Amino acid sequence: MSTSETPPETRGALELTAAMLLSGTIGVFVVESGASPFNVVFFRCVFGTLFLGLYCLIRGFFKNHGFTPKKLGLAALGGVFIVFNWAFLFESYEKTSISVATVVYHTQPFFVVLLGALLFKDRITAHKAGWLFVAFFGLVLVSGISTSDFSSGSTYLVGVGYALLAALFYGLSTIITKRVTGVKPHLVALVQVTLGIPLLLPFTQLGQSAHFGNGWAWLVGLGFIHTGVMYVLMYSAYQKLPTTKIAVLAFVYPAAAMVCDWAVYGHHVSWVQALGIPLIVAASLGISLGWRPRLRPAAAQAAADAPAQPAAPSAERTTA
Repeated sequence: MSTSETPPETRGALELTAAMLLSGTIGVFVVESGASPFNVVFFRCVFGTLFLGLYCLIRGFFKNHGFTPKKLGLAALGGVFIVFNWAFLFESYEKTSISVATVVYHTQPFFVVLLGALLFKDRITAHKAGWLFVAFFGLVLVSGISTSDFSSGSTYLVGVGYALLAALFYGLSTIITKRVTGVKPHLVALVQVTLGIPLLLPFTQLGQSAHFGNGWAWLVGLGFIHTGVMYVLMYSAYQKLPTTKIAVLAFVYPAAAMVCDWAVYGHHVSWVQALGIPLIVAASLGISLGWRPRLRPAAAQAAADAPAQPAAPSAERTTA
């Protein structure tokens, strides 16, 4: 079957799967570059800007771009959070492992819910609160924190904190960027990585770049592959897929990261940590897809057989 005959949803699923598989290799590229986290993010922004700028130019996205001063400001603000989100995530790789950092980082949907409630008064329903509790319990298991991690010489707890901070910053970026409507997402991403160059320059040690050696290949890969090709695949897939498939396929990313961490560095999670992964997966899908507990058949039948009661005039029906 030729590509033109492939159903759009199938193409979207293949594109998003490829994008998530690429995401799973980010940790290896970061570690193998040998650069400090802020140096990695800085050069990721540099090479990502080159790729996305050329891509947007070729595709003609700069014509009728849709930006207004307000939208441009929101995109830039989202960029502040997205580049520091990368820096904290890469710091977490060094202090924990790619596997643990990635799974903890995948608590992003819960921060979006909590931030929505805090900043925009979005209502947290009972079922969302339940999923948040499940996610928190899963997070405790996955983090694998022990009493020794609270000693003064341990950096593991700090690494878990960095991953959570990265997830928080990603949530802030998501909430802000959602309000940039009518603009190609590639242009929004271009604004964000371009802003990252002057933003991160004070934190970047350019003098170390002379000693990167083979690390340059990994840094170019992070910019061209993980900030260019990967974003193009994701944005193309999002236009073709329903929310349900996007939410499910997103978990290819942590799965791929864990496989890479094991295959390249021999790192693996313990059995206790492994128990927390399905809890986070289930809770994330529950939040993203709006899963709610259903009445048991017997309870539902009993409710159907019960005589109807007149509703109180002042009662409000709420959904849980």
